[in-house]
Amino acid sequence: MRRLLIRPGAIGDCIVALPALEHLKAEYTEVWVPSAVVPLIRFADRVRRLPSAIDRLALPGLEPPAAVLQDLRTFDSIFSWYGSNQPEFRSRVQDLGLPFRFFPALPSGNERIHIVDFFLNHVGAPCGAAPKIEVTALRNDAIIIHPFSGSPRKNWPMSRFRALAERLHGPVAWCAGAHEPLPGAVKIENLYELASWIAGARAYIGNDAGITHLAAAVGAPVVAIFGPTDPALWAPRGPHVRVVAGDLQSLPVEEVLSAVAALSD
Repeated sequence: MRRLLIRPGAIGDCIVALPALEHLKAEYTEVWVPSAVVPLIRFADRVRRLPSAIDRLALPGLEPPAAVLQDLRTFDSIFSWYGSNQPEFRSRVQDLGLPFRFFPALPSGNERIHIVDFFLNHVGAPCGAAPKIEVTALRNDAIIIHPFSGSPRKNWPMSRFRALAERLHGPVAWCAGAHEPLPGAVKIENLYELASWIAGARAYIGNDAGITHLAAAVGAPVVAIFGPTDPALWAPRGPHVRVVAGDLQSLPVEEVLSAVAALSD
């Protein structure tokens, strides 16, 4: 059985779907994901960047991309979160006789279930699993702070992060993405290398963001700061995760500091 799993989305979107993806592992399993996420998929026989040409399957009047079509025809089953909300794509692959089965990429607004369990339910797996990424930890003994996210409204104010850093015991290392403005921050573009560095930290502190899910998935002690999003649905899962939630503009430094201290309990 040759099986293809297609999972689009940002870093966090892919990480929370990992238990569901792993549940679908077959005799031969290939995974197509965004290029940044490729280094994080460790369970598959082959991992590839999701080809941009796959979009052409949804465009009427265009010939299907020959190379992509040839690849798709080599699989006995294809489980896809890509195209689930694109009727044209679903119709085209059906007309081509490709063995696709589609799953919703995100829950609807009225579903009250943790995002990891949402994906597990759709593939018929038991709920409660946590994403896990095996890495070789690079011991650094720092407390890592990543003060960004995919949306400014999910960010605790930078002034609070700086005040927190001044009150932490031990070395602090700031972390940022390639295009996130933070002078002196550690910027590691390869996500597996970033995960290895975070796994060797004393603790990680961050907003509701993909890198916070990454930190939890590698087993780092994590404090996740939540504002407008519901942690009951979106908080990272992991053996050492503490969540602090509230109005981000008034959330005090002391509350986050207490959560960091509680990591060692």
